[in-house]
Amino acid sequence: MATCPECDAEIEVDEFDVDKGDQLSCPECGSNLEVVGLSPIELDLSTDDDEDDDEDDLDDEAEVEGDDAEDEETDEEDEPWDE
Repeated sequence: MATCPECDAEIEVDEFDVDKGDQLSCPECGSNLEVVGLSPIELDLSTDDDEDDDEDDLDDEAEVEGDDAEDEETDEEDEPWDE
């Protein structure tokens, strides 16, 4: 048994099926974890996936902002002009 460093949930890990550096996911909180020790099994929060997620979040925000800009242009065209 190993413990999630994020939520302290006990995670059943077969020490013969994992190697140091393997990536796991906590079934309780969904945190990405890395095997950092084998005897006993020790887990730590994974840093590799966090950086990728941050980049993905920035890409998603840029797409949303781009969509909003298009919507604003459409809204302006639909409004009558006061002349």
